[in-house]
Amino acid sequence: MRTGDSGSYAAVDLGASSGRVMVGRVGPDRLELTEAHRFPNRPVRTPEGLRWDVLALYAGVLDGLRAAGPVDSVGVDSWAVDYGLLDADGALLGNPVHYRDARTEGVPEQVWASLPAGELYAATGLQYAPFNTLYQLVAARDTAQFAAARRLLLVPDLLTYWLTGEQGTELTNASTTQLVDPRTRDWSREVADRLGIDLGLFAPLRRPGDAAGLLRPEVLEETGLTGPVPVTAVGSHDTASAVAAVPAVDERFAYICTGTWSLAGLELTAPVLTEESRAANFTNELGLDGTVRYLRNIMGLWLLQECVRAWGDPDLGGLLAQAARVPALRSVVDAGDAAFLAPGRMPERIAAACRASGQPVPGTPAEVTRCILDSLALAHRRAVADAQRLAGHPVDVVHVVGGGTRNALLCQLTADACGLPVVAGPTEAAALGNVLVQARAQGLVGDLGGMRRLLARTQSPARYEPRGDTARWRAAEARLADR
Repeated sequence: MRTGDSGSYAAVDLGASSGRVMVGRVGPDRLELTEAHRFPNRPVRTPEGLRWDVLALYAGVLDGLRAAGPVDSVGVDSWAVDYGLLDADGALLGNPVHYRDARTEGVPEQVWASLPAGELYAATGLQYAPFNTLYQLVAARDTAQFAAARRLLLVPDLLTYWLTGEQGTELTNASTTQLVDPRTRDWSREVADRLGIDLGLFAPLRRPGDAAGLLRPEVLEETGLTGPVPVTAVGSHDTASAVAAVPAVDERFAYICTGTWSLAGLELTAPVLTEESRAANFTNELGLDGTVRYLRNIMGLWLLQECVRAWGDPDLGGLLAQAARVPALRSVVDAGDAAFLAPGRMPERIAAACRASGQPVPGTPAEVTRCILDSLALAHRRAVADAQRLAGHPVDVVHVVGGGTRNALLCQLTADACGLPVVAGPTEAAALGNVLVQARAQGLVGDLGGMRRLLARTQSPARYEPRGDTARWRAAEARLADR
């Protein structure tokens, strides 16, 4: 509990494969994070399609708050774009649809017929991804469930609603819907009107640091917590929280938030809405304190996760050690290719992509793993270079945060590919950013710079220096470009 100039905060941090409740303890020179509870996030394939088991996630959150013990505040972050629909009584109308569900196939083309892709980008600055909330809404609007809906809550806002009884739409996550103007940091009514989307479905916007309510009496009883316990809106898109926890010393940095996805880009003060930026598929999502997260989505460690699952979950450490001995850059694939989006048969799909491009086909798990890691490092290189060029914003260092910081081989390959030093850490960046926004709301830390200075004083990242020149990476890049 908070005593004087220190406090204790619960960060609910939900990823695509697992959820966790972390407890952060914050003071003037203190930032400690401990795991209270971790639980799986297992999507379920029903006859209707792929769905999130949001009830199991909520149960995991309650278990985590019970394990966390007394805290001064709670904050919730998760992945982006997905949502739950509520009826007029505030009851959930079915489990949220998973962004990897096939329901948006062909929908972007329908949208562009009414609102051309260039105009859509100029209005919202959001990259093309087939699962963007906008396309999900168009896919759903003729369904009986959608007809019964009176409220739409993005996933972290849905869980916050169940915890507090209060409804809101947190801005950093709202900016991933493709319905927000990144210049005004408000809804784009022009886009919504032209596509027939009722913005009245959304609850009022909240900003990171805003009060989101108090834990309901029933939640207090179930978790054993003593009220009142406030819930604070944080950067509820986990990438927004993770970027807030980049321990940068100045603005000349790129970041890569690694995990199931790799989100690689820059932190800017204004969006980049040029046609060249759209063609390069960069997105302008909103961050803390008026910042813009200018980044490219890359398929990330999802590629390796799916392969490991297909191979029967071998020891990852041993697999990475074997991959380090495989010759570099024999074969690479486009780690942003939508062909790798769906689950299942990932080793075969990677082999097929190599075969189709005339490259050696990786046969063993170690060779496939090396192909994936080389491909991710190459995609990181391209994203960091393209972002600097498109934004006119040079960088001196690449900060890698998130689960991929545990993968030393990937971090070193990223340094080699980018030709820049990589500073890796913190691993639990999203949870730390979540905690710091809560602590800031209670006056324990200052602005975004103050948050980062506290991170720099209290965390111990690893540093990877680039090896050799980047000529072989340029050659690999050219191989992909020639496909």
